Order: sequence, then structure tokens, then C-alpha cells
Amino acid sequence: MTETLKKETFSFQTEVGQLLEIVAGSLYSNREVFLRELVSNASDACDKLRYAALTDASLAPAEDFVISLEIDAKKKTLSISDNGIGMNHADLLATLGTIAKSGTSAFIEALKADDDKPGLIGQFGVGFYSAFMVAGNVDVLTRKAGETEGWLWSSDGKGEFSIQSAERARAGTTVTLHLKKDAKEFAEEARIRHIIKTYSEHISFPVKLGEEPLNAAEALWTRPAKDITEEQYAEFYRQTSHAFDAPWHVLHNKVEGTLNHTSLLFVPSTQPLDLFEPERKSHIKLHVNRVFITETTTDLIPAYLRFLRGVVDSQDLSLNVSREMLQSDPKLAKIKTQISKKVLSELKKNANKAPEDYAQFWGNFGAVLKEGLVEDAALRDRILEICRFASTVEGALTSLADYVTRMKEGQEAIFYIVGDDAAKLAQSPHLEGFKAKGVEVLLLSDHVDEFWLQHITEFDGRPFKSITRGAADLDNVTADDKEEDQADEADLSALIAGIKAELGEAVKDVRPSKRLTDSPVCLIADDGDMDVSLERLLKRHGQLQHGAPRVLELNPGHALVTKLAERAQGEGASEDGLLKDAAHLLLDQARIVEGETPSDPPEFARRLGMVMARAFAI
Repeated sequence: MTETLKKETFSFQTEVGQLLEIVAGSLYSNREVFLRELVSNASDACDKLRYAALTDASLAPAEDFVISLEIDAKKKTLSISDNGIGMNHADLLATLGTIAKSGTSAFIEALKADDDKPGLIGQFGVGFYSAFMVAGNVDVLTRKAGETEGWLWSSDGKGEFSIQSAERARAGTTVTLHLKKDAKEFAEEARIRHIIKTYSEHISFPVKLGEEPLNAAEALWTRPAKDITEEQYAEFYRQTSHAFDAPWHVLHNKVEGTLNHTSLLFVPSTQPLDLFEPERKSHIKLHVNRVFITETTTDLIPAYLRFLRGVVDSQDLSLNVSREMLQSDPKLAKIKTQISKKVLSELKKNANKAPEDYAQFWGNFGAVLKEGLVEDAALRDRILEICRFASTVEGALTSLADYVTRMKEGQEAIFYIVGDDAAKLAQSPHLEGFKAKGVEVLLLSDHVDEFWLQHITEFDGRPFKSITRGAADLDNVTADDKEEDQADEADLSALIAGIKAELGEAVKDVRPSKRLTDSPVCLIADDGDMDVSLERLLKRHGQLQHGAPRVLELNPGHALVTKLAERAQGEGASEDGLLKDAAHLLLDQARIVEGETPSDPPEFARRLGMVMARAFAI
């Protein structure tokens, strides 16, 4: 390297600085994974240049793609070089000074709290920074393909980095690690050979130490599944996905016929950190005849299967395919459909064969998979088959098919309640009458539940019905106890008339309840009105300002309601201040139970104080 021409110093993005502090100070378990991360980055760089050279032959390197490792035991350095795409000044700023993802603050907090810190680093795609686990200083000498100027990026990982122009004979990147005193083992050839064999055996480019090849340099997905071990699948998954967990399930499939393709897909055993980001990115690498094309197309895997990781390789797509062409390529659309059907079929097999194991998958990815109920009408029935739900029947999650087998005599609908938390939903007063008759209710607490219920109105001929909208529909249901006690119900006509007069347009109606057994009141949406949970969701997202007034239901068997009903039948009830306060307090109580606030908190406090004062004065 000749003398540099100019030098600039920059501060790391705040999150990167915090990340590096954690990396340098506390990530000492399984440090060897840094080499896997850097070799994987080098492989990605070669893939990108090979793709770019398809449309611009002048970018192709003069020699075959290779990843070279070099050890200098005296200087205590380890270098990883590639002849891939390289970087220029702007690329260095964008990739080695920031974390180029949203949600970085949440990631840092998770990193601080989680014991499996290396897992989180790889999971979040910031593997380069793992170099500081073993290096006190890192130099990156790089030159972008098609450009003449090289650049040197340097940092000790303590808050700043520098970039200066430098000479490099050819395009590519060399990452040089100046090893820490306690990391001298990574300057030993035997140690490096072992790491590459363990983590990078199936990198599709040769990895060499000097002239010695260290890996098989073959695409794992091209080999017969019977010749691949579980450990080889797991390491390939970790290498291609920058993940540290073991895959929950492996799908290795070869399709031959009018459209040939091979897929090697993995279902992770833990949630990737970007799973619920708005972009809903795919992480399946598309290859054509082993040539990497892209990892970000939305036309290969539907968004509701974005938890998948792995590779799809087709022999029938054009090598000159562009992202724009991908969007209209009917062959790719057919591959997408074939893969989606295969994945859903495999998930169904697992759900039937190992329901407890499937419950782990559902806990991680069920909320994402249910997005397909809204977005994929063609495969909606297949998706609904493998959906699982919490319910008022304690124990394992239930399928809709199993729910139907447990329906009571006289029960015509599949009942459900929607909210933010299944545990809180299980305590809702709306459930009381259903529990009393042993009628199962689905507890739906995922963000997508309200939306798919707008598209699917029935299952197996049974309509879905929200228990927070309309009549309870329990009159014809035979209870578990055929000799169910019927509580004496008070005459509520006078009380209802008084409450209606006092509350006015704050409620749509007031009526006796057939769903309450323990609580005095609840609020429901009337038949034909928007369900309570959907209204709340739309308000939260600013898509609805004011909802329709709701129906206030009174429990005729509750002691409080009974006492108020008796008072309402007395003389002067229309001017009774206690009854007027009680009407507002009952409405506010129903709101509070649903997680809302009283419409007028100061008045709520005043009325509550007055009622309590009267009670203690008796």
C-alpha cells in the first residue's frame, strides 16, 4: 500500500457505538463465529459481483472468485480477502458506520438484556462488528468493481472510524484483524482450518489458507437430501441466514417437469428481530443455475411466509433477469405458488404429527402466517386448516376442526372475542354466560385477527360470531348441567328507562343481559355495528375518530342491579340523584373493564366519592 492521499474521521452512529461497547467488553462465548460472519460477507460480495457481471462483462474479475485467508503470526494479524464487488467511500459510510436497519434502539436493548448476545448479533445482520470480539483494531482495504480508487477504513471500535484513499491492485475487499492478546489462537493455522470446516464448509466459493483449500465449495442444495446430515443442514442455515439458532424444520425439495427448481428452506426456531418490521422483507436467496440474483424480491415468497430462510435455485429463469422483470415473470409466480403449497403442506403434517412441537412454531410465527388469510385468497382454506387458537378450554391450542367437534347441542356459531392479550380476554365479563353453559370461546389476541375475520365469515358451515356484538345467542344451547339453576331476575324496566333518560346519546340502548353471570354490566356493539375490538384498533391507528354508541347490558341477577331496580320503582325516582350518578358509574365501570377510561374522569371521581359517602353513612 502506498502513502494515503487524504483522511477523514467520523463518529459511529450512536447504536453502533453501544453495540461495539457490548461486543468488545462482554461477548466472549463462542468468539470463533466472527470468522464465519466475515467469510459469509466475502461470499456475498462475490455473489453480488457475479450478478453484476451478467449485464456488464467489464466488471468480471480476471480470475475465478476466491476467498483468501492470511495469517501473520509475528504481527498477530488475520486477513480475509475476496475479489468481489468491493466498496467505495459512500458504501463504507453506509455499511461500516451505521446499522442499516430500522429498530436499532430496540435491538440494542435486546442485546443488553439477552445472554445469547452472539445470536442476536447474527440474527440482526450486523456480523461485521463481531470482528471486534477478537480484534483491537480492524482495517478494511477495498476497491469497488468498475472504479479505480481504493479506500482504507480503520477503527479500534471505540467510537470513531477513519476513511482515507488508498491503493488496491484489483476490485474486492481485505479485512485485516489486529488480534487482541487473548485472541492469539486465531493466528494459528490449525484453529482457522477447524473453524472454516465447522462453519463455512458449504460456502459456494473456495476458501483458501495460502494455497490450501479449506472447504468443499459446493452448493449444498444441489446434493441429494439423503446425503446431507442434520448438522450440515444446520450449519448451512446458520451460514446463509447469519443466525445462531438451529432450524425448527428443514424443507429440501426438488421439482422437475415443465418448470424446474430446487429449494432448501428453513423455518427458524426463534423469531428474527425484523419479523414485524413494516417492510416485511423476504430473506430467501434466489439463484439461477447457482448464480445469486437477489434476496429481496417479494415475488418469490409471500409476505406471510417471510419467516423462512434459505435458497431457491431455478434452471428455467433467465440469467439476465432484473428485479423489474421478476415482478412480471409468470415462471417466478408459478414457483412462488408451488413453494407456498409445499410449505403449508409440510406445516400441516407437523401440526398433525407433533402438535406440541407445532405449538412452538405457532407461538413464534402464527401471527405472521395468519396474514395469509387476508392476502392469499387462493390458499386461504389451506392456511385456515393449520391455524391454531387459544380458547376458554384450558390446555393446548385448538384447531377450528377440533373446536367444531366440541360445540354444544344447539350451538350454531363459532364464538370468539378479540383483544390485545389472551390472558386478559380470558377474564372478560362477556365470557360469563358462555362459561356457565360450557360454551367454548376462541381468544384472539393477534394484530391481524380483526382483519381476517372481515374476509372469512364461516368454517365448516358454522358462522363466526363475536361475543362482544349483538345478542348472546345462548337460549338454544344445552348447558353441561341440564338442571341449571335459573336465578330470580329483577324487573329492570323502570331502571332501564331511567338510565336511558340520564345517559341519552352516550349509549345506543340499555337492556338486560343473557351473557353476564357475575359482573353487573358490560358494553357490546349492536348487530350491524362495528365490533368493539375493530373500532378500538382503527382509533389507535388514526383511521376512525368516533365510534358508534354501544349497548349497555345489565345483569338482572346481580345484587347491585337488583337494588337499583327496586329504587327505580319508588316514588320520585326520576329526580333521584343517586340513580342518576349510578347510571354514569355503571357506564364508566363497563368502559374500565374493557381497558378504556371514563368519559369524564373528574366527574367519575366525584360520583364515586358521593356514592361511597352515602354507603358509609348508612
